[in-house]
Amino acid sequence: MPAVTVTMRTRSIESRKRIARRITDILVEETGVDPEWVTVQFVETSEDRIARGGVLLSERMDKSRDGE
Repeated sequence: MPAVTVTMRTRSIESRKRIARRITDILVEETGVDPEWVTVQFVETSEDRIARGGVLLSERMDKSRDGE
């Protein structure tokens, strides 16, 4: 049973439906699995919940906007 987790910023329900359908289609095409067995889970996140190098992405974005 293929299970895919998509971590990204919040998207509309219509966007999530399209993404889930396309991921499902690819897995069905590549593996031959029944579409009902494909699970796509969306984990919504934002720049203040992810850090790289110990610095929140939101802080990195603020610095780049300020020209640092």
